[in-house]
Amino acid sequence: MEYRLLGASGLEVSVLSFGTMTLGGEGRFAAMGNVQVEEARRHIEICIDAGVNLFDTADIYSFGKSEEVLGQALGARRKEIVLATKAFVGLEPGANRAGLSRRHLMEACEASLRRLRTDCIDLYQAHNFDSLTPLDETLRAFDDLTREGKIRYFGCSNYAGWQLMKAHSISDRLGIRRYISQQINYSLLARDAEHELVPAGLDQRTGIMAWSPLQFGLLSGKFRRGQAKPSESRLNSLDAPGTIDEERLYKIVDALTEIASRREVSISQVALNWVLQKPGVDTVIIGARNEQQLRDNLAAATWALTGADVERLDEVSALPLPYPCWHQRKFAVDRNPPPKHVR
Repeated sequence: MEYRLLGASGLEVSVLSFGTMTLGGEGRFAAMGNVQVEEARRHIEICIDAGVNLFDTADIYSFGKSEEVLGQALGARRKEIVLATKAFVGLEPGANRAGLSRRHLMEACEASLRRLRTDCIDLYQAHNFDSLTPLDETLRAFDDLTREGKIRYFGCSNYAGWQLMKAHSISDRLGIRRYISQQINYSLLARDAEHELVPAGLDQRTGIMAWSPLQFGLLSGKFRRGQAKPSESRLNSLDAPGTIDEERLYKIVDALTEIASRREVSISQVALNWVLQKPGVDTVIIGARNEQQLRDNLAAATWALTGADVERLDEVSALPLPYPCWHQRKFAVDRNPPPKHVR
């Protein structure tokens, strides 16, 4: 397993990290997985044995149950891993029960610490942007939680490029800690982040944690041209965001299938490996309903796509460039070259 520094920090994380949305099985999350403590403990052992050291959850996953299951399943192994969770969505109705206000963050952090059975969260993340709370209030709250020893680092998730840069500017002006990471949707189907978020991450050394690298299972090999959709899929209960161009999807899957057959690996591994090769990505978050899926996904870190294969997948998955990206690429590419993988 390869390890990379997360953003501009000194925190070493495995290139594959384990996402725990499948733990708990409460409410709408039950369709994504219903992994309970004993099975979760086995998944954790498999991950740690493979070299995974980053485990990511959120208070909203199964409405707190995911954190509870993870905390119980980790037990004494907590000290061996980097523990990450997120706050934003309210678990209960009422005022001050959601968002990124100082009050909510302080209360949410205490609740997560209890559920996770730990005295410190390694990486505490804003799960979304809160336009109603001043960013300086949010950032000061994160910084204070760090000073109090309740969290070690903090990051953001699902921010726009300008929102990330505004946050960095405020941190610098106030002389407080910055977001060290951004957790973003990044896959062969979801490449929008390459227009603003990836360049911002590279420029500011804000580490990228890629979520849903298989795009809700669409890139797992279960969805094929001319075949019925699988009966068991996250998409049955959680629609993939945006409009899916099915022809583009099937072109990508066709290329994944050919490469997977030639390399004698699964389609999922090829899709995961592509994200691992992209500039600025420090870790790719994988999940699993069962042990077989987990072992297969973990194997994506044991080999690497060739440059030619990456270029082919880049080509079949390419999106039209928005303005001003297309103008800079067309008329000033010598001064604005696309990011290159420099690992």
